[in-house]
Amino acid sequence: MSDITFRRVAQAGLLCAVAFAGGAVFSGKASAVPERASPYRNLGIFARALTHIETSYVEEVDQDSLIYGAVRGMVGTLDPHSAFLDPEEYRVLTSDTEGRFGGIGVEIDVRDGWLTVTSVFDGGPAARGGLLPGDQFLEIEGRAGRDMPIDEAVRRMRGEPGTHVHARMRRSGVADAIVVDLAREVVRVQAIEARVLPDRTVYVKLRAFQETTTDELRAALDRAVQETTRQGGVRGILLDMRDNPGGLVSEAVLVCDEFLTRGVIVSTHGRANRQIDQASATPAGTRPDWPMVVLVNGYTASAAEIVAGALQDQHRAVIVGTRTFGKGSVQNVIELADGSALKLTIARYFTPNGRTIQAHGIEPDMVVEQFDAPTLRTARDRRDALSEASLDRHLVNETNPSAAANATADRSAARVAAGQPGELFGDDYQARIAHQALRGVIASRVTQ
Repeated sequence: MSDITFRRVAQAGLLCAVAFAGGAVFSGKASAVPERASPYRNLGIFARALTHIETSYVEEVDQDSLIYGAVRGMVGTLDPHSAFLDPEEYRVLTSDTEGRFGGIGVEIDVRDGWLTVTSVFDGGPAARGGLLPGDQFLEIEGRAGRDMPIDEAVRRMRGEPGTHVHARMRRSGVADAIVVDLAREVVRVQAIEARVLPDRTVYVKLRAFQETTTDELRAALDRAVQETTRQGGVRGILLDMRDNPGGLVSEAVLVCDEFLTRGVIVSTHGRANRQIDQASATPAGTRPDWPMVVLVNGYTASAAEIVAGALQDQHRAVIVGTRTFGKGSVQNVIELADGSALKLTIARYFTPNGRTIQAHGIEPDMVVEQFDAPTLRTARDRRDALSEASLDRHLVNETNPSAAANATADRSAARVAAGQPGELFGDDYQARIAHQALRGVIASRVTQ
């Protein structure tokens, strides 16, 4: 998903310009003025090629397909985020930003060349059909899932509610392929998932910047404030934007404004580095100055990078994780007369300190790599295996033989009550360290 704004064009003719040639008429003394080449001078080449194809190609051709293909080729010479969208592709983009669409209720990513289910929406068609995170697509609608681009996979899984998606899946530990026939439904994506941790810090998972993101965030924070009022209130925020692909710039600005009272959030510069726009924070409605940590990774992109960059430059949050994706461009979506659209890169965005993150990303204040679950389990087993109690012929605590076991149980219970990260985030090493960092920020404020 790209950083985008929408502009509707009532009438848009791609080939509506009239090119003419001829001499210029001058009065007085002639001077050598270089003639500026018309940008439409090569349309004659296009028109001739189109005529030859329509009249001479061995089979009858569809003119709409030819024109769409020509526009795709033209836009394809630009940056990778500019694109031409046919009417169906534009409907998919619009449903993404609205946070609802006809689909089967899964999130997918490419892992080792395979389209892989990363999460399954509770109560959706995929969940009822038995799909699990980690399942890989062997086929979608008869097309091999190996090396299939995500955009194509999304198009194949999206569609009108009530229609069906046929897929063959493979699952680790299962010999035979799993065949599913899932009826599409209207899927509503929650942009925000939040919970209050036992130490009264709030974990907020921000998945995407769609039309409902800020409203969902405000509601989640209001619930957290209400839930913790009797215990002393919210102590800090852990904002998790890992794997967040971005979305609407306007929502990114509003999210920042929840935590910033003043100052620039983001500025956009167009051709020749001319500033197009600048968004600033306002004091109205800003949340308290809670200690804050933002968690990012290499799939944190575009609008999510705007938020991370603004909070970092304003010294409002500590950024933890790995360097972000580095998409620092803004796309404008121009709706054309036939329902198709042109997604065009119109600007680069800059953080409050004037940094462009294009092709570089946001560098975390605290670099923390993610470890997979087997590595963590191995490390934990080795740690637990090497202790005084594990040594042969170790001295027994004769005063209280069960003291070690009781102490271990007491420490475990205390860690849960105090919100220690090991029990809260399981094998999610980055989240555990980010939570420890947040507790450190809270402690440093207390001692100041």
